Amino acid sequence: MKIFFSVGEPSGDLHGANLIRQLRSRRSDIECVGYGGPLMREAVCNLNADLTELAVMGLAPALLHLSRFWNLASQADRYFRHHRPDAVVMIDFPGFNWWIARRAKAHGIPVFYYGVPQLWAWASWRVNKMRRLVDHALVKLPFEEKWFNERGCHATHVGHPFFDQLQQQQLDTHFINEQQRKPGRLVTILPGSRGQEIEYNFHWFLKAAQRVIDAAPDTRFAVAAYKPKQARRLRELASGAKLPLEIHVGRTPELMAAAHCCMACSGSVSLELLYHTKPTAILYWMPQWTFTVLSHLVKVPYITLVNLLVADELAPQNPKPYDPDGPKADEPIFPEYPTCEDKSDRIAGHIIQWLSDPACYQRVIDRLQALKAEVAHGGASKSAAQYILHAMEDVRTNEPVPHYFPRRAA
Repeated sequence: MKIFFSVGEPSGDLHGANLIRQLRSRRSDIECVGYGGPLMREAVCNLNADLTELAVMGLAPALLHLSRFWNLASQADRYFRHHRPDAVVMIDFPGFNWWIARRAKAHGIPVFYYGVPQLWAWASWRVNKMRRLVDHALVKLPFEEKWFNERGCHATHVGHPFFDQLQQQQLDTHFINEQQRKPGRLVTILPGSRGQEIEYNFHWFLKAAQRVIDAAPDTRFAVAAYKPKQARRLRELASGAKLPLEIHVGRTPELMAAAHCCMACSGSVSLELLYHTKPTAILYWMPQWTFTVLSHLVKVPYITLVNLLVADELAPQNPKPYDPDGPKADEPIFPEYPTCEDKSDRIAGHIIQWLSDPACYQRVIDRLQALKAEVAHGGASKSAAQYILHAMEDVRTNEPVPHYFPRRAA
């Protein structure tokens, strides 16, 4: 049995590697080939190309690599024609993977999309493409199964693979204990994993931190950097701030675990914060023109995944941004601010409340623990592997008899 993978993001490389291990643990004869990254190669996937090297965001960078994407799609088409895998499994990277799905369908190869794009958030018209090109949508979030099925897609909820990764983490307990022994309560700042996010958000986090210090002088701060280059830039940006602030590289989970509460840039980090049950104020600052465009495109009430998991309605008629003074102020677990304005006072206000009001703080912890028990139990890779193998077995069992073989008499 041969499965062709098409995976383009570093996070997808990790999820793909975990899925491959689960598949191979159930079928030793499975051959995995295609596009992925170094972690998938370690999991014994024969890579035709490392697609994670081309992981880009935005239209301009994608256009610069257009010829390479086109060549890789054509290479996949030739592979489908001459080697015909039993299935194609795609993870993330929708811009390129739509090309892969189109070519697989042209050759009659079943297509599985593991962790489908968030079309419900801002591009619901693309569901027609999903319905046409994808045979099996394996979705990460509980509400996605209903949303896609109502629109004619064959969708099944398998869980979020990110929680598989979190359950495998080995935290440095010595570092955590060191942080927790220091005087004052720790607020962890998570300014984002991309350079652009740091440039846009960190200034406002520093401003909020100063307001927190004014109200709670014994507070201290730690900043989680993903790479040494980012840490250098963060130190430059923080050089003028007179704050009790440390910057650490590669300590994100430990700094979450050690924190009393957090400030964070919006992203998948919210799921990690849910896993560690840390009250968090979310910021996503952007230029005004970007904010204006997204305000017209986004159709969901929140930008934070954790908040969407508890929302009363996924796609209200006229979604309004989170308002801490509005009638639905208590619906989201994480107060969030997608904005082009200065929201540092709001961010600081939430942190100060969690530092000074134990009852309010505990209410947030209780909600996070309840949601974690419901959705963060892991097992997505196992469920996806079982589903794929079962679906492929069904295809082989029900495969039509070729016309040149005479049918046996009943």
